[in-house]
Amino acid sequence: MRSSPAAPTRVFVYGTLLAGLPNHHHLRGARLLGPARTHASFALYDYGPFPALASGGRHAVEGEVYEVDALTLAALDRLEGHPRFYQRTPIALDGFGLVEAYLFPKARLVGCPRIASGCWRTHLLKEKKP
Repeated sequence: MRSSPAAPTRVFVYGTLLAGLPNHHHLRGARLLGPARTHASFALYDYGPFPALASGGRHAVEGEVYEVDALTLAALDRLEGHPRFYQRTPIALDGFGLVEAYLFPKARLVGCPRIASGCWRTHLLKEKKP
C-alpha cells in the first residue's frame, strides 16, 4: 500500500518571498491562496535587505498565503534559517485559519526601525523616492 502524500502547508509570506520580489522563485509551483493580513498584534521591522516579523506588536502586517508541499516547505526553512535565524511558527489569519509564518526573535530586533505601514512593498517604494 502506497502512503498518501503529506497535506500541503499554508505559509504566510510578507517580504522578499512576495510575488515580484527577489526570493519569490522559491515558491515556484506553490499555489497562491490570496492576499492576507495578520491581526494587529505583530510588528514588522526593517532588517536591512529584508523584513522581520515579530509577535507582540500593535500592527497588522500585509502579505500573501501560499499552499506549499513538503519539499518547498523544507526549502523555505533552509532559506529562512529555521529554527536558528527565523522561527517557523503557526499564526491565525482571518479567512485562512492557522498558517505557518517565519517570525524573528524580538530581542534581536533592538535598534531596527519598525515599518509602521506593516507592508514591505510600501516600505520599499518609500525608500526609493527622492
